Amino acid sequence: MADELRVGIVGLGDNCRLRHVPGLLASDDVIITGVCNRRPDSTAKAAEEFGIAKTYSAWQELIADDDIDAIVIGTWPYLHCDITVAGLEAGKHVLTEARMAMNAEEAHRMRAASAARPELITQIVPSPLGLKAHQVLLKMLSDGYIGELREFVVLGCNDAYCDAKTPLHWRQSAEYSGVNMLALGIQHEPLIRWIADPVSVLAQTQTFTATRPLPEGGSGPVGTPDSVQVLTRLPNGAQGVYHLSSGVHFGPSMQAHLYGSEGTIKYLVAPEDQLFAARAGDSELQEVEIPEPLQLGWRVEEEFVNAIRGIEPIVFNTFDVGVRYMEFTEAVARSAATGLAVELPLNGAN
Repeated sequence: MADELRVGIVGLGDNCRLRHVPGLLASDDVIITGVCNRRPDSTAKAAEEFGIAKTYSAWQELIADDDIDAIVIGTWPYLHCDITVAGLEAGKHVLTEARMAMNAEEAHRMRAASAARPELITQIVPSPLGLKAHQVLLKMLSDGYIGELREFVVLGCNDAYCDAKTPLHWRQSAEYSGVNMLALGIQHEPLIRWIADPVSVLAQTQTFTATRPLPEGGSGPVGTPDSVQVLTRLPNGAQGVYHLSSGVHFGPSMQAHLYGSEGTIKYLVAPEDQLFAARAGDSELQEVEIPEPLQLGWRVEEEFVNAIRGIEPIVFNTFDVGVRYMEFTEAVARSAATGLAVELPLNGAN
């Protein structure tokens, strides 16, 4: 491949405008060559806005174009698997938006397609949560700050869906979002950067408003829950609790608590992005300073381009990470549907 990297975007929406387009163009010799959105008028508008030379009436046409070296998938999850697999089979590098897929089966298909073409780079946009304190938190855990992990708590509640008149969001549509629910995957993903994956989950969910107005008129069914509670168990016996909801007022912000035999770490992930800790014998939790050189930030597009050029490997996120959080999310959905605990990894999924 020539030094010039030619990128095609399928689904140039808000996050592409905010992150991916400027991030890609910040790297030398990167050109956004083509774009395809769901509607012709949206495609034409995006092409005009960013000076993109080529437009396509279907994503399959973009993938088939020999002038495209890499694909950025900015669509909703319902197309991530099909476009990824087709793109890899066509010899394109792939960066896909999170969540990885509609379900664990699709995630495994995507990983298998990637493994079959190891010369091609694949990346999933990571959860931006927890990057600031990531390195400091990892060091504290590796140094034994909290001792043996015994319990952990994941919280994240808001009032986004309290009002029954709020229109149906695409994230609430099972047709477009699959088993993904609320911010479960977005909050679980940072957690498994720091601690082991769960081996068992027991979950319950609730949908407070069964139907909502559709943006185009009428009403439609809500396909994902408004509230999720999960009990989990780790390989060492540590137990965790998740409480996520978009149907309560004045609930806790996004945060993760790690409780160990020797101390506690509390990370107020968003919007505060602050780390607190204390050990046995301390009088109270104290904020932990995060030195600026250790703070990680958003560099998804730079990492993707550098990986293609052989400069660095993909860290945030590989398809292996995506499979891990998709299996967890599906296990939660299965448990909530049956009322039974679900063991991980999923039987027959690996």
